[in-house]
Amino acid sequence: MSSTTTASTTSNNNSGMSLQHFIKCGLGGALGCSFTHIVVIPLDVVKTRLQTDPVKYNRGMVEGMKTIIKEEGSGMLLTGFGATGFGYAVQGFFKFGLYELFKKKASGLFTAEEASTYRIPIYIASSAAAEIIGDIALCPFEAARIRQVSDPKFASSMTMALSKIHQAEGFKGLYKGLTPIILKQVPYTVSQFVTYELTNEYLYKYLRQKHGIEKKNLSDLQQFGIILSTGAVSGVVASIASHPADTILSKINQEKTDGGVTKAIGNIVKRLGVRGLFLGVEARCVMVTTLVTIQFMIYDGIKLLTK
Repeated sequence: MSSTTTASTTSNNNSGMSLQHFIKCGLGGALGCSFTHIVVIPLDVVKTRLQTDPVKYNRGMVEGMKTIIKEEGSGMLLTGFGATGFGYAVQGFFKFGLYELFKKKASGLFTAEEASTYRIPIYIASSAAAEIIGDIALCPFEAARIRQVSDPKFASSMTMALSKIHQAEGFKGLYKGLTPIILKQVPYTVSQFVTYELTNEYLYKYLRQKHGIEKKNLSDLQQFGIILSTGAVSGVVASIASHPADTILSKINQEKTDGGVTKAIGNIVKRLGVRGLFLGVEARCVMVTTLVTIQFMIYDGIKLLTK
């Protein structure tokens, strides 16, 4: 997502988007999402275990990590490497590339003044639509990852996990987590992008009004500093907003869905309660804030250095 002022992000004069720019945005998102999710795989493994087996891993993230290493070896902390790297590369391509495309197209439907007025609904609609498409691409790989993490004996590779799920449950089995993924990822992405856009807007406005500094006069290093700050803020907001659905997602792949996914989700919510839906939230806050900050540094960094 570009760190631009409201006028430049919402002006209908810039509603067009070249294929080259879309590909650059998509590849930046793919690289950022894949790299950052790979980096935090150990944290994600512990988080998933906290959610899927809270009785055994009830002493928090650090103790959970120690337990896994002691009982299963340090290599277990990299379980799901292939599914994570490939799945989030595909998801990131659509998420970031289509967000920019949808945002520009939506802004082009209004005058510059109207687009500025309606910028928040534009951000929300564009990020939600882009994320849903990205989730459809991600879902099978996330199902494979969760199965590998929750049951280390299930499969030794991404392709084997995908094949076993398909053989046992059919195509439907690869997508039974789609609803909770969307419930998790859409609030996550909407809060991530909207917070990032508005925080950038506020910071650049503050620099302009209080110090007379325009964005164009900032060095690349100073702009990276703003990317770092706004990425961290959006990461915290996104992690809290989406954590309940993330817990449901971890549980749904262990749940029988003969009565339908909606019923299974209802059973999980009733069983866990509000407090249970926030199992592992501390680990996820650390993970997601790190993930989002580095994502935006890679994504906006690529755009900044190739402008």
